[in-house]
Amino acid sequence: DLQICQHRAPTCCTKKMEESYQAAVRRERTQSIQALNFELKYMIVGHITAFQEAFESLLRFAENRTSSLFETAYRPMAKEAAEPVKELFTDISLYILGAETTVENAVLRFFDSLFPLVYSRLINPGITDLSEDYTECLRLTRQDINPFGRYSKNMVTELSKSLWASRMLSQALSLGIEVINTTEHAALTKECSKALVKMQYCPHCQGLTLIRPCVGYCLNVMRGCLASVSELDAQWREYISTLEYLTNEMAASHDLEIALTGIRNSINEAILHAQLNGPQLSATVDKVCGQPKQEGILSSDNIVPVKEATEIQTFVMAHASLNNKRREFINYMKRSRTFYASIAERLCDGDLVMRDSSTCWNGEDVV
Repeated sequence: DLQICQHRAPTCCTKKMEESYQAAVRRERTQSIQALNFELKYMIVGHITAFQEAFESLLRFAENRTSSLFETAYRPMAKEAAEPVKELFTDISLYILGAETTVENAVLRFFDSLFPLVYSRLINPGITDLSEDYTECLRLTRQDINPFGRYSKNMVTELSKSLWASRMLSQALSLGIEVINTTEHAALTKECSKALVKMQYCPHCQGLTLIRPCVGYCLNVMRGCLASVSELDAQWREYISTLEYLTNEMAASHDLEIALTGIRNSINEAILHAQLNGPQLSATVDKVCGQPKQEGILSSDNIVPVKEATEIQTFVMAHASLNNKRREFINYMKRSRTFYASIAERLCDGDLVMRDSSTCWNGEDVV
């Protein structure tokens, strides 16, 4: 009653043993593919972590530099500006990690929060009544009168270019892990299970426990079994090319490090522009929001010092680390370009087949 290992000679197998063999080959194939995938998955996961650490380090550096701008150049508003600065860099971090937000929203939200502070602490430093209504009016007016000139738009443009590549790379790495995990659990068809049993275990039914499959026979069986997985070859090659493009984009003109460290200068230029146009801004704001209460010049005694920017050395190290990780990662991924095309060859390599012997199993007999 054997279904798979039918043979002219006497056999020690039963139908139940054939079923056990089918369960065994399914388990073994999953383990073999997992073992092949392990190194590739390990490299991608490792680089996701390394990239995120480098991003965070650069973001912290840029945030500290931006905070120190207010502490050194705009002390009257340093304490109140701390929260908008923190929110801006949190939004940037979330954007890189794939959150449903845009760079434009993050930057314009920051300038909306900044304008009431610039207006009441620098342009009109005598204002004492910053009620919620008046502050909200100033926030909304910012969108109409554009007190920061072209600098807010320029900041959006510069950051959007560099952060887009970082965001896409972050999402692409996660997609790579998803693809690998899916291929690990690709179900074997009944025909494939039978073919694997015939190749690996039918010799055992003849007492031939040491004989192994012939190389060509193994390749035919594996290619048939993994046809659906090897179909990923074209898309995987395209995926590697996309990763290469993204890492080049990050390292070229849309350099993330340059964009992040440039935030401080962009904000500084924007504030200076608003101060230069103070009288015109005041006239417009008075018409729209009314005139607030004013007293003498506001004292800045209650300013809490912001931590000084991290030493430049930290930035240099994070910058170098990110560049090295990019290079190392893309070189490794380029070597895995044929991963899905060669999966059958790799599974038939090693202990599974008989290489240095004159005899092997061809599915029917020892040859």
